[in-house]
Parts: sequence; C-alpha cells; structure tokens
Amino acid sequence: MEANVLLEKKLNRVAWVLTVAVLGLVVMMRRVKIPMPEGIDLSFLPPFYATLNALTAVVLLVALYFVKQKKIQQHRNAIYVAIALSVLFLLSYVAYHFTTPETLFGDANHDGVLSELEKVAIGGTRTFYLVLLLSHIALAAGIFPFILFTFIRAYTNQIDRHRKMARWVFPLWLYVAITGPVCYFMLMPYY
Repeated sequence: MEANVLLEKKLNRVAWVLTVAVLGLVVMMRRVKIPMPEGIDLSFLPPFYATLNALTAVVLLVALYFVKQKKIQQHRNAIYVAIALSVLFLLSYVAYHFTTPETLFGDANHDGVLSELEKVAIGGTRTFYLVLLLSHIALAAGIFPFILFTFIRAYTNQIDRHRKMARWVFPLWLYVAITGPVCYFMLMPYY
C-alpha cells in the first residue's frame, strides 16, 4: 500500500506539471502565431479534432457500459483509448491554433471582423454559441487535472477513491467531449 501512495504522489506531481504546461500552451496559442511554409495547409485539423472529440465521447460511453457490466479490463482499455484520443485532440488543436488565425462565429465574409450586418444576421445564435463555447473551454481547462487524478487513482489501485472521483469527473469529461464537436459544427460555416 505504501508503494501505491508514493507512486500516486509522484504521478500527481506529473499531472500538475502537465496541467500547467497544457494551460500555458493554450494561453500562448492565442497570442503566438507560427507562420507555415508555403503550401502547408492545416485547415483539415478542425474537422479532425472535432471527430476525435466525438470519438472520445463514444468511447467514454463504452467505458461506462463496461464498468456497469463489471468488465473492468474492457473499461480500463476503453479509458486508455479515450485518453489517447484526447491527447491526439490536444496536439492537433494546439497545432492548428498556433498556426492559424482565429475564426469568428458569424464572420460570413471571412474578413476577421464581425460587422454590424453580420451580427444582425446571426442574432441570438451567437450568444448561444459563445455560452456553449465558454462552458466547453472552462470545463475542459478545469477538468483536465481531475481526469488525470481519476486515472491515477485507478492506476494505483485506489478503486474507492477512483469511483468517488469518477462520479463527477466522468459527466464533465463527457460534456466537454460532446460540446466540442457541437461548437465545431456551429462554427463550420465560418471557416
């Protein structure tokens, strides 16, 4: 048991370092733009990472099904897949946003400015989109370390603590995985 506690402490430190690094990247990608060489186009990334998010949601539901059926190894494997998909999502999301100007919801003429006419054309849909997007971003940032901590609890065989955490972490992770593709589909006409 002592070895598990020591391992948990080490892994928790790693989780915090990863959290700070990821949040730092996300903040930087809004401020720093890396020019791409001529002929390289990363416009395929938004549908790619939206698909990864959608697949993560499906895999999370599969993981839930397995744990309810007491198929623990299948549950564990599904969680590994969900984490791998989330890592791929994060890498592609950061790569896109480091290299591409931000797309504005409602910017029908793609000039990077939301005119009064464009605001009128989308009406209250923009408010709905922004609320959904902000809740998605805030929960994604806030839940990230807790996904890692929940995983660490299971990895270090602290199943009771894992279950307690998973009861509230799981629905938030699922919400983030579902709202990501919804935001993408709402933004898609403006890419």
